[in-house]
Amino acid sequence: MTRFITSRIVRTVLTVFAVLTLAFVLARLAGDPVRLMLPQEATQDDVDAMRATLGLDRPLWEQYATFLAAAARGDLGDSIRQGVPAVSLVIDRLPATLELAVISFTIGLALAIAIAVTGELSRSQRVRNAMLWIATTRQAIPPYLFGILMILVFSVWLGVLPAMGRTSYASYVLPIITIATFEVALYLRLLNQEFAQSREQDFVRTALAKGASRVRVVIRHQLPNALLPLITVAGINLGVLVGGLVVLETVFNWPGLGRLIVQGVEQRDYPVVQAGVVVIAIVFVLINLIVDMLYAVLDPRVRIAR
Repeated sequence: MTRFITSRIVRTVLTVFAVLTLAFVLARLAGDPVRLMLPQEATQDDVDAMRATLGLDRPLWEQYATFLAAAARGDLGDSIRQGVPAVSLVIDRLPATLELAVISFTIGLALAIAIAVTGELSRSQRVRNAMLWIATTRQAIPPYLFGILMILVFSVWLGVLPAMGRTSYASYVLPIITIATFEVALYLRLLNQEFAQSREQDFVRTALAKGASRVRVVIRHQLPNALLPLITVAGINLGVLVGGLVVLETVFNWPGLGRLIVQGVEQRDYPVVQAGVVVIAIVFVLINLIVDMLYAVLDPRVRIAR
């Protein structure tokens, strides 16, 4: 178990280092922020002075070494535009994104489990197919388009829910529904497949032969086995959600991390983009590290094999 955990921690550190390097390179491909910050009538001397002030006149390798050394101390630089630590801007926006991602993830996962269990208890392939068809139909609609339709119906036509912002509990409803319902089909397919495989297993037939109720067999025997592969997929998907809400945060004017990164790219604010990407990457790898450890605890065969 110790070897398993150590290997995962080493991979996590290497992944963060790779992300730091990638963020440094990609941020500088966006262009020179000095030209964007200075007025059009600025002279070349003004440009050179600004580049020296920001440290952009130094060789790229020196900028990279400085960046890594500062990142190791938790310092990812100051925002070029706002003049405050970029990490503080990211941390201020991170809770809004995490709230939206975690709540939507939890509701979507719970809804998929409830639908899958209901379909299994019904013992009807038609019911299971109908549920999966509805979930797949919803997934076929892009989240941004579904979000706009939700705003049109519930905010514009009915006027019962706020369309944008993070001002009250009611403002969570539309974005959460949009994200949670999109996730259901992914989990439902996996659960249906696992239920179908376990349905013919000896432990299920034995439990039924001993007189166990259908509900008990599904809940106590089939569901725990079906959840094992689901944990890995769900963990990865949660990490993707944290970093992939940029479009929906724009649709719902949600003050999250995704919008901050987009603004940083538009303004060529290197430190903000770097800090945002790095924080998202750290959250992603930490989620996957927790999932790996949880999977090893639930299934001893994993840590034995590795």
